[in-house]
Amino acid sequence: MFYEDLSTYDYMVHDSFTDSESNFYGLWYRPAYTRLSVGWLQADKPYSTGPVPARFVDKLKAVQEVQWMNVCLGVHDCDLCPEEVAPEGNGEVRIPGEAGIAYAAPFLITHYITVHGYRPPQVFVDAVLAVDLDAWAAARWPDVPFPWVPDDAERMLE
Repeated sequence: MFYEDLSTYDYMVHDSFTDSESNFYGLWYRPAYTRLSVGWLQADKPYSTGPVPARFVDKLKAVQEVQWMNVCLGVHDCDLCPEEVAPEGNGEVRIPGEAGIAYAAPFLITHYITVHGYRPPQVFVDAVLAVDLDAWAAARWPDVPFPWVPDDAERMLE
């Protein structure tokens, strides 16, 4: 699955969150914000490389520990790696940017950064660094670790 960085994300119409403590809780909604793609790499397409701050990588990993976004039943293999060692991902991450913009990245983004030297756009790096990780990590159902979930989101309760 390839999307050029900062292009409009349109893979899924709805955004959905699964509660990390119970796979029986979830919510979904049609986002009112614009989703921009970051880190949807493919072996035959060029991508930006370069160093990123270590604190950015650490914070992105921490976000991925608390946010379960658009988790799918199938998996996506890293096609930049040899097939026999390719890690798999099956979800996404959402990072709020400026008003009305959220960045949509595959869960493999930290792998792409740390193993393949991918350098996301600076606006994404800045947005990750701006996340209030304490608030996101403290979110408990029915709250989720993302600030722009509408009040009318559909919720699945056991």
